[in-house]
Amino acid sequence: MNDTSPDRTEQDRTEQALREALGTLAGGVRAAPDAYRTARGDWLRRERRRRLVLAVLIAVVFTLATLIGLWVLNQTPSDPSVIFSNTVASGGGPGSWVP
Repeated sequence: MNDTSPDRTEQDRTEQALREALGTLAGGVRAAPDAYRTARGDWLRRERRRRLVLAVLIAVVFTLATLIGLWVLNQTPSDPSVIFSNTVASGGGPGSWVP
């Protein structure tokens, strides 16, 4: 056995003394009459601010994505490129289109 550990009765007395001391200390604590209302108001303010910041962030990201998309579309060459040709290719392959 471990001879350095305190006796069980000594541990029980220490725990009981700590319980009594903490109980006395907790019994002397009195909350302010409007503590709940104040804490709830602070929490609601933080929640409202968090939602506002999130909404602004979403609006900024959406605006930036739209502006970048428009800028990219504006960078395309102005001369029309040929996607489908009106001429019939030899054999009428899959790249040709006949109106």
